[in-house]
Amino acid sequence: MHQQTSQALDNITAPPVASKPDLDRPGLLIMDVDSTLIDEEVIDLLGMAAGVGERITTITDHAMCGELDFAGSLKARVKLLRGLPVSAFDKVYAEVHFTRGAIDLINELHRHGWKVGVVSGGFHDIVDRLARQAHIDHWLANRLGTAHGVLTGEVIGQIVTKETKLHALRQWSADDGIDPDQIVAVGDGANDIPMIRAARLGIAFCAKPAVRREADRAITQRDLMEVVRILNE
Repeated sequence: MHQQTSQALDNITAPPVASKPDLDRPGLLIMDVDSTLIDEEVIDLLGMAAGVGERITTITDHAMCGELDFAGSLKARVKLLRGLPVSAFDKVYAEVHFTRGAIDLINELHRHGWKVGVVSGGFHDIVDRLARQAHIDHWLANRLGTAHGVLTGEVIGQIVTKETKLHALRQWSADDGIDPDQIVAVGDGANDIPMIRAARLGIAFCAKPAVRREADRAITQRDLMEVVRILNE
């Protein structure tokens, strides 16, 4: 059995599931982006750039706790961004940071023949860049309306909801020919719960209480390499 330091054990809570995905067989890791793959909430940073940061952060907090319908809350927050220059995305991208261990986790899973996907309630303007930089295999996010170089305050097309995240898990695993027993899902918000439930191993990452209750395991420190340590137990 893989040996862990006492510190690592302290940072992983909940008993192990009866069986879990095998790191040495092809698998799929699917995870959230904001506050999971990265440390920040992109829409909150956009809100700050637009001068409505506090209003947007309050809505975000309630949505991630499951107290608001995600689609409705996203529309309300995006509406507040109307008129923000699209150039703000360059500034925001420079302000986001990959969570500690994120790149190491992705590289380690790729080394073992796994695929990695991210599905986000955030925006392609940022997620596309993150995915390319981190060599992620699949990604999905929302698209924002623009006109004359500014945001229109609207979301274009279907909003990425908790149901969308679940569908992505199923679609990508089917496309890659991944055994359902080889799927891991990681997230922190209420909209991640369906994919966490559906995965063979669902992990709540520095998550809200409602998410921890639904997950097989909970990681309480901001280090995504804890996922590998769980798989190696």
